[in-house]
Amino acid sequence: MSKQGFLSKLRLGAGALRLGMNLWPPFVGAGIHIEHIADDFRSVRVRLRMGLLNRNYFGTHFGGSLFAMTDPFYALMLLHNLPRGYVVWDKASQIHYKSPGRGRVFADFVLTEERIAEVLAATADGRKFEPTWPVDVTDAAGHVVATVDKTLYIRCKVAPAPSAKLPE
Repeated sequence: MSKQGFLSKLRLGAGALRLGMNLWPPFVGAGIHIEHIADDFRSVRVRLRMGLLNRNYFGTHFGGSLFAMTDPFYALMLLHNLPRGYVVWDKASQIHYKSPGRGRVFADFVLTEERIAEVLAATADGRKFEPTWPVDVTDAAGHVVATVDKTLYIRCKVAPAPSAKLPE
């Protein structure tokens, strides 16, 4: 049986989760700030400011900070939009750098009804589902700095109910 942390069972509201994540030391230290989490957990906007602690040798954003700003969001959004009994993990990520990041950069995450339906259909029989969803990190002008491909592990840990049979 898979175990997830106790916080995943709390189902914090969007505002409380945003506040807690904005106070989380790894995000504070990296200059990562969650600007918005929609009440229905269908969209999130994250900002990364440029600072002395997150710039690289060349004066641009440290790649690890760009990567970290995309870390938990699709998993958290999906966890809040699926029925209880699902395990959702970030399984893998891959980053593709497109241009040097300077100044403030942003990542916007959107979870559509179609994506949720896709997950529910793919996991209805208890099988795991490992979709990969991209997210762009953009600068203030909207130019893509990096694209991160997020692979999730999703499984319904509650056994599917047996189908009802009519008496013969």
